[in-house]
Formats: sequence, C-alpha cells, structure tokens
Amino acid sequence: MNAAADIRRILLARSLRAFGDGYVAVLLPVHLSRLGYDALAVGAISTATLLGSALLTVALGVSAHRIKRRRALIAASLLMAATGFAFAGLSGFVPLLLVAFVGTLNPSSGDVSVFLPLEHTILAQAVPASERTAAFARYSFVGSVIAAAGALTAGAVDWLAPLLDPGTTIALLFGLYGCLGLANVLLYRGLSPVAERADDAPATPLGPSRRHVYGLAGLFALDAFGGGFVVNALLALWLFQTFGVDVATAGAIFFVTGLCSAFSLFAAVPLARRFGLVNTMVFTHLPANVFLVLAAFAPSVGVAFVLLVCRSLLSQLDIPTRSAYVMSVVTPEERPAAASLTAVPRSLASAMAPLLSGSLLAVSPFGWPLVIGGGLKIVYDLALLRRFAAVKPADEG
Repeated sequence: MNAAADIRRILLARSLRAFGDGYVAVLLPVHLSRLGYDALAVGAISTATLLGSALLTVALGVSAHRIKRRRALIAASLLMAATGFAFAGLSGFVPLLLVAFVGTLNPSSGDVSVFLPLEHTILAQAVPASERTAAFARYSFVGSVIAAAGALTAGAVDWLAPLLDPGTTIALLFGLYGCLGLANVLLYRGLSPVAERADDAPATPLGPSRRHVYGLAGLFALDAFGGGFVVNALLALWLFQTFGVDVATAGAIFFVTGLCSAFSLFAAVPLARRFGLVNTMVFTHLPANVFLVLAAFAPSVGVAFVLLVCRSLLSQLDIPTRSAYVMSVVTPEERPAAASLTAVPRSLASAMAPLLSGSLLAVSPFGWPLVIGGGLKIVYDLALLRRFAAVKPADEG
C-alpha cells in the first residue's frame, strides 16, 4: 500500500516538474532574445543548466548509498523553486548564468536533473522485475504528455499580448515554475519510509556490476552529447531563425511532437517482451535519428514538422527500456549508485553540446546541430548493439 502511494506521488511530482520544463524550454530563447542576448548566449545558458545538473548528480552518485532519498528530493524541489523565482526577476547575463548553473532549469525534452536517479530507484524497488519496463513507461509517458502541455502553454506570450507585455507574461511563467517546485516539496514530504530502500540490506557502492555500468555510462554519454545539440531550447531557436515561426507555433509543434512521443512509449513494453530491451532500444532509436538528420534539410516548416513528428514517434521508446535495463543488470543494493552513475555522464556530455550548437546557429541558421546530433546518436545505437546485445537481464533468459 505504501509503495503504491509513493508511486502516485512520484508520478504527480514528475508531472508538475515536466509541465514547467515544457514551457521553459520554449521560453528560454525568447526570454534571452528580449533581454538582448544572441544564439551563443542561449547555448551558454543551456550548457550551464546541464553542467550544473551533472555536477549535482555526481555528488549524488558518490553518496547515493548513504543519502536519504526523501530528503534529497525535498532539497532539489526547493532549488527548483529558487531557480524559477530568480529567473523571473533577473536580467543580467552573469547572474542568469550563475542561477542556471546552480539551479534546476531544464532546456531539453527529457528529465536530466538530480530528481531522475532518485525517482528511478524508488520506482525500481516498488514493482516486480516483470513490471519494471511498464512502470518506467508510465513514468516517461506522464512526463512527456505533461511536458507537451507545458510547451503549448508557452503560447501564452502571444495569446496574452493584447493584455500583458510579453516580458511580464514570461516573468509570471518563470514564477509559476518556482511555485511548482514548492508544490513538489509537499508531495515528497509525504513519501513513506518504504521509499528509502526495499529491504533491510543497505544500499552499496558499485561492486559486481561495475563493468556493465561503466560501459553503459560511456555509451549513454555519447547519446546525450548528440542530444545536447538539439535540446528543445535550441531546436526552438532553429525554428525561429530558419522558418520565422512565432512562439505559439513553436509551442504547438512541441505539443504535437511531445504527445506523439508520449503515446508511443507504451509500445516499448510489448516490443521489449518480444525482442528484448537492447534490441528495442536500438532499432527504434536508429530510424528516429535518421529523421532528425533529414529535418535539417527540410525546405519548409511543414516538412520539418512532419519529420520531427516521425522522429518523436520513435525517439523515446528507448527511455523506459534503458531505465529498466540498467536496473535489471545490477544488484538491488547497487541501484541508487547505478542510476546516478549512468545519469552523470549523460548530464556532463549533454552539457557540452548546447554551447557548440548555439555557436553554429549564431553563424548560420542551417540545421547543422540536427545533422551532428543525429549522426552522433546513430553511432551510439550501433555501438550499444555491438557491446550489449549479448548481456541480457535474468528475466529475459
């Protein structure tokens, strides 16, 4: 009973966080542009947010076997609140850069924050192994659907233009992001003692599963580095620069692609049961990245939209399978450390790419970030298949 209640709290907290992340990713380039900053500044802020999240997750990974999950989630939620309120009131580039570095702002389409390994560990211990992929699919589905709704909300900048100055609307939305962080504090305070660990065995640092975890961490880092070139904030900037779309249109595009990603997630469950976790990860992710590369050459926003939709129908199927795979190839006691140590390289690698992507967009509106990002992710897919195709969880046989 306690485990079920904890899962509901985790899913609701993930929903609130995803809603804020959804519109912040679209608003970030608009906000910085209104303050007089260029594409390079958008890339720098995005890099700072991801790098700060990575270093915070590093700290969690080192102490994951000792830290209290409930306490860490509450602290991260307070940091989220402070981040939103600071962005609502600051305009100087250096202060914004510092807040981005120490805060929880998320310019990407997925969750790359310190919340992720903590929530994954709680979910993994709350369900049987046979239901783990489905549990992670529900977790990812909730995040994708609500983030899509959040992206649509970014259109309020245009919708409310006759009533409110766009700068005021943006400040209010950043303030709302801070309020969502405070709401999560209340949710995490209600987690039961069951959320701390599944049994009486204490969590431990990595031991027998070290080799698998380090190998996965390296490959996930390559994937994340490619993904960092096309975080939503910079993808929105590319749409603004290349096709001249407005905020409401960009928000609608991310809304539709987000919904496609969300509803495709549940296909991961039967596919993983039929073909295995690794095969599902690779053979859905690979064509998605081909669509991403092709989008860079789209002659119109309509063609780009179709290609991005095709990508979104396949690109997220690896998320629940990846999470389930990591949790399945380590011992239960190693899960907190494994979740953190596979998240850390992803965050660090993804943090490096937005600055490069912003630099490319500052020079030319052509979609070089999409070509480079998609190409790197294709290399990851092929390397993952070669290295881990034969490493199967026990429940796959």
